[in-house]
Amino acid sequence: MNYKHIIFDIDGTMLNTETADMLATQETFFQLTGEKRELDEFRFSFGIPNSVVFPRLGIEDAGKASLMWAENYRKYHSSIRLFDGIEEVLKELKKRGYILGIVTSKSRQEFNADFATFGLEHFFGTVICVDDSPRPKPHPDPILEYLKRSNAKKPESIYIGDTLYDKQCAHSAGIDFALAVWGTHNREEIKADYFLEAPLEILELFRSR
Repeated sequence: MNYKHIIFDIDGTMLNTETADMLATQETFFQLTGEKRELDEFRFSFGIPNSVVFPRLGIEDAGKASLMWAENYRKYHSSIRLFDGIEEVLKELKKRGYILGIVTSKSRQEFNADFATFGLEHFFGTVICVDDSPRPKPHPDPILEYLKRSNAKKPESIYIGDTLYDKQCAHSAGIDFALAVWGTHNREEIKADYFLEAPLEILELFRSR
């Protein structure tokens, strides 16, 4: 194991956005269909681009739905939190000489509104948002775009995320994957190369280079 590039997902990995995400999806679905559904029925949508989520819910105009979702999401923005230990982990990884990056299903606008407000973007060199590659996760395109822009080699790169889509994106792009167990609901279904129970375990996996 000789990694140089550690690539992070955002939602469910660095930020706890699950409540805001699902509430916004639930509210948007109700506004467009008039149908009330339990919050748990929208759990599948977490970490997946809205362009995929809303067609799965039977809503054809995903563009309109996404705009409504973004407006609803802002109502719940105060519920978003950094997972405990994330900032400490990022500081220490940089100190140890690792190159940090991001591959996220957020749009660039959402990244600026949701993540940049926490003041952590300076830790990351290359940031790939959903609008930076032809196809979103689980396709390999976002990771491949990261590798291209950062001149990173596959054997030296690893992706940390919390969903099956994250794992599929990493493995289909030919790089290793570490599961952020603290942010997932289906650990048993995800065959990761590494399982991390808490953010601070990242430091145990990636020791000084």
